[in-house]
Amino acid sequence: MPDGLTVGSTAPTFKLPAITREGEKEISLDDYTGKSSVVLYFYPKDDTPGCTTEACSFRDMLKDFEAAGSAILGISPDDAKSHAKFSEKFALPFPLLADVDHSVAEAYGAWREKTNYGKTYMGIQRSTFVIGKDGKIAKVWGSVKVDQHAEKVLAFVKTLS
Repeated sequence: MPDGLTVGSTAPTFKLPAITREGEKEISLDDYTGKSSVVLYFYPKDDTPGCTTEACSFRDMLKDFEAAGSAILGISPDDAKSHAKFSEKFALPFPLLADVDHSVAEAYGAWREKTNYGKTYMGIQRSTFVIGKDGKIAKVWGSVKVDQHAEKVLAFVKTLS
């Protein structure tokens, strides 16, 4: 994670195009400040096995997150058109934000050097941030493994209420 971005830090704000239940619109982190906590999860690519598993886990637990006073936002470098297909295919009821230039991922430290099959490249490190109603980071998970991750995040979010 970037230097200084720790629990208690003010979350970097952003405004990005998003696919929502109502269609495409811009979403800002400021839209949630004072209203609900936010689970902001960064994922590498729409409609890939790990990303689908993670998104569907959050989808299946959405009512529990909402009952705990938390919104879910997924974010990747894919564009809105890709997000729309992914969201429709898996009936994802929460916004997917298009961080095409990966500036938000960079601000959160989720844009990292990665190595796969001996090749080094820049990409998303699967990461999750819980941002409190006060706009401060309440919890950080870096290098997320998708199995049981949504359950761990929900257990933490329930401690905020």
